[in-house]
Amino acid sequence: MASLAGKTLFITGASRGIGLAIAVRAARDGANVVIAAKSEVANPKLPGTIHTAAAAVEAAGGRALALKVDIREEEDVQAAIERTVATFGGLDILVNNASAIWLRGTLDTPMKRFDLMQQVNARGSFLCAQHALPHLLRSANPHILTLAPPPSFDPRWWAPHTGYTLAKMGMSLVTLGLAAEFADRGIAINALWPRTIIATDALNMIPGIPIERCRRPDIVADAAHAVLTTPSAELNGRFLIDEEILRARGIEAFSQYAVDPTQTPLTDLFLDD
Repeated sequence: MASLAGKTLFITGASRGIGLAIAVRAARDGANVVIAAKSEVANPKLPGTIHTAAAAVEAAGGRALALKVDIREEEDVQAAIERTVATFGGLDILVNNASAIWLRGTLDTPMKRFDLMQQVNARGSFLCAQHALPHLLRSANPHILTLAPPPSFDPRWWAPHTGYTLAKMGMSLVTLGLAAEFADRGIAINALWPRTIIATDALNMIPGIPIERCRRPDIVADAAHAVLTTPSAELNGRFLIDEEILRARGIEAFSQYAVDPTQTPLTDLFLDD
């Protein structure tokens, strides 16, 4: 498998969870990793900050840049991208990982929550791509990878939490549009989604999900690595599933990623069982 050595990644929401796992996996190759997230100070409910994530990247063998970024704010994003390029000399990969979630029905969704999801998920992904693209166009193997599901208009995914589904599908549709728009410009623009629910600290905030039936973020990180080391000319406009990517790379045993290998993993949202 190819390496991300010397590549520069800008990863949103990378202070913990899947974003951090992707960052550390890239760092093991010797990549430059920008930790772009809001968590500058530790939160007892959600462990991890941009500084602890940067330390983990450096411990894994990469170079890290911790930047406090609110991707709802254009000035934050623009300044962070400029700082990235000034520090590492360019930008090769954007990972749109940051996402807000609220799994409630319409009558239980305050507009403040609704607005947050739309601003972070779809708008944030678009905004980060908009400021990253001029630099990605100068990269030898540029990628934009967004953590978003295959687009779906199946009512069973909309009825329980219309606000969240709208926001998450917004990320998918941004991916669809950008991939088509830049199809002839040499940038691989794709989405990645886990086959099963992933055990993250944020998941602990959602009651009722048995953690023992989840997989660890490492499976998404390994799948992301496989995508991001693929020549950009060979992969564009795809909605990829972590397990399928790894199977294509010859990995068949997934118990290594399980929180509890004796349990059957739960299928993630927006996917058929």
